[in-house]
Amino acid sequence: MLVTNFDKAEFKKSVIYNVKTLYRKTIEEATPAQVYQAVCYAVKDTIIDEWIATHKEYEKQDAKTVYYLSMEFLMGRALGNNIINIGAQKEIKEALDELGFDLNLIEDQEPDAALGNGGLGRLAACFLDSLATLGYPAYGCGIRYKYGMFAQEIRDGYQVEVPDNWLKDGNPFEIRRSEYACEVKFGGYISVKIGDDGREYFSQEGYQSVRAIPYDMPIVGYGNNVVNTLRIWDAEPINTFNLDSFDRGEYLKAVEQENLAKNIVEVLYPNDNHYAGKELRLKQQYFFISASIQTAVKKYKQAHNGDVSKLYEKVTFQMNDTHPSMTVAELMRILLDEEKLTWEQAWNITTKTCAYTNHTIMSEALEKWPIELFSRLLPRIYQIVEEINRRFILEIQAKYPGDNGKIARMAIVYDGQVKMAHLAIVGAYSVNGVARLHTEILKNQELRDFYQMMPEKFNNKTNGITQRRFLLHGNPLLANWVTDKIGDEWITDLPQISKLKVFVDDEKCQQEFMNIKYQNKIRLAKYIKEHNGIDVDPRSIFDVQVKRLHEYKRQLLNILHVMYLYNELKAHPDMDFYPRTFIFGAKAAAGYRRAKMTIKLINSVANVINNDKSINGKIKVVFIENYRVSNAELIFAAADVSEQISTASKEASGTGNMKFMLNGAITLGTMDGANVEIVEEVGAENAVIFGMSSDEVINYEQHGGYDPMQIFNENQGIRQVLMQLINGYYAPQDPELFRELYNSLLNTYSSDRADTYFILKDFMSYHEAHMKINEMYKDQKAWARSVMLNTASCGKFTSDRTIQQYVDEIWHLDKVTVEL
Repeated sequence: MLVTNFDKAEFKKSVIYNVKTLYRKTIEEATPAQVYQAVCYAVKDTIIDEWIATHKEYEKQDAKTVYYLSMEFLMGRALGNNIINIGAQKEIKEALDELGFDLNLIEDQEPDAALGNGGLGRLAACFLDSLATLGYPAYGCGIRYKYGMFAQEIRDGYQVEVPDNWLKDGNPFEIRRSEYACEVKFGGYISVKIGDDGREYFSQEGYQSVRAIPYDMPIVGYGNNVVNTLRIWDAEPINTFNLDSFDRGEYLKAVEQENLAKNIVEVLYPNDNHYAGKELRLKQQYFFISASIQTAVKKYKQAHNGDVSKLYEKVTFQMNDTHPSMTVAELMRILLDEEKLTWEQAWNITTKTCAYTNHTIMSEALEKWPIELFSRLLPRIYQIVEEINRRFILEIQAKYPGDNGKIARMAIVYDGQVKMAHLAIVGAYSVNGVARLHTEILKNQELRDFYQMMPEKFNNKTNGITQRRFLLHGNPLLANWVTDKIGDEWITDLPQISKLKVFVDDEKCQQEFMNIKYQNKIRLAKYIKEHNGIDVDPRSIFDVQVKRLHEYKRQLLNILHVMYLYNELKAHPDMDFYPRTFIFGAKAAAGYRRAKMTIKLINSVANVINNDKSINGKIKVVFIENYRVSNAELIFAAADVSEQISTASKEASGTGNMKFMLNGAITLGTMDGANVEIVEEVGAENAVIFGMSSDEVINYEQHGGYDPMQIFNENQGIRQVLMQLINGYYAPQDPELFRELYNSLLNTYSSDRADTYFILKDFMSYHEAHMKINEMYKDQKAWARSVMLNTASCGKFTSDRTIQQYVDEIWHLDKVTVEL
């Protein structure tokens, strides 16, 4: 068990003092929200010494550091995680009990940090936790969004986006670091001067700029005194108000600088369905990349007598997907224009310093920017990208003479676009996928030309999750049970959890495990009743799909199948059917119309089914509003069935599948992403797999031969479901409401290809998988054995393992020990 020298008495004094100082109240008068702030500051005080000691040790050892660059970090709530990792949960709980407050209630006062949305951001947060726990020097670098993506409200079944004002009461764990502020420039033009050495030197003139201000948040390692840093950048105007412009009546121009800064950090992923949204996204990406690279290079120079020639020996920039691809060009800009290196010198350093993680198979998700926008907003960066592209095309021509198809497929600048994934690949020394299947598809399909030309760059790093967040913190009942059975080594060495396998046939252990699941289902049922007003039976099967809403993730398949089951129950009231609660949680991008209509459909179906007394509650449908890390922890702990049903070949990895597995749920899924490796670990008999393989999907996409109308014509049950989309069954006031969803499945009125993601093709296989779940759940002993094996077999899927592979094969960092 983690040993701590935490002083409970001092902590109590600190909380009382903080309440008095912050609010001029006694502890008895304070509200839970006020006590939360006081507790955070008291916890931060205990972290500060470790934080300082960590960075002193890094400087003393001149330790190589990875800068993990990501548009999003889905951190969740910090307080509970920090308390666990400093080893003070018992003492703080007791101290708060003595002060008359419940720790869980205090933790619930914290808003989720609105710094991310989906799996990409949550993965980044898990990686930071693992880096600190393993003792590796690292900075996370991102943006301090004022409102995050958005808080989701469901009104009349529709998603409504409202500002997520998570910073309205401040963030007690962050520290403003004005001393590291820097300037980021946009627009203007480039002037060229010939130096005394005959070289051309470039400078940006007539630009607009903002001041980037870093806010540092502690990332606490588990029980090892290591505290790394998440550095998120805020933007402030260089000049807040231009009086000359105001006096001339140019009122908007007078506050132009202020608005530029304000807009950059307002929201995550602004709607880019219009030009202004695209421009803002590009500004955001360059803003945080430029600020992060500038400060990293400056820090390195200060420690190495101003000489940047060996930067790559002490610094790695890891680009988390294509959003930070500008790293390659920005590092080149700094080395060329500020450090006055030659192109060859700068390129040698850059290509030994930058590494790239690809997170998507879908080519449309690989970012491309119109040349007109890119060159106007980032004129010097565009010049550098053009030169990288020119030199790369010469390499292609030298290696593949006369093959213009290669140039068309591989060029960084082509067809009026700057292709950011290509820039990242060309400028990086490592390119990794995030699951074995994903990496193979990249090598053999999407990035085949690059793999053929530079195979040494490509490697796989299957994603992982931190068990400290998603079991130790999120499911304390199960965490305590695991520790009672096998000790607590699993907290920092998850493969140790395989020791549970000796208990899977023990009836008493099976009952204990299933009782914990039942208690967690009661906890979630209370949450659903409080937030949705729906009564759900914790004895029903909790069948869960929670993830970002995208067509390839096939929430539409799930809800269409719920409609199918409902029709079957209505037609055959006495059919053999174990009660199910179908639980959805998802945000759709603000401009993603079809995804938002899927949310409306889920809620419309829920409204009909949940109010139909004739089915005796055999099906309930719940859409959990504003899905986020804090309610995800409740959901993962309570799930019986984990819906991982993306079209095979489309999901890079997935990490929700791992969180459900860790918490004892059975995967119902396709052989896609990390599902393939999950099935290998747990055994095919302990998962339920359906649908086409990735090879079959790719074959249909490349050669055709699939006609969803044939299925519509031949399968009466499917036809009935699809007709209910357009006959007003679920929208009596507007029978045409779901016409676009209907069209997307059967014709090309609203999509390039009918049923793009093969929903109807996989439908009956999906139904058979559900019927198999129905049978499996009836045998509670066999079910208990399977779910226990899922928990016991998830050792591979820790982010600790993933990070160690990055360290060993890409970053080459040294472990640092911090003694206090």
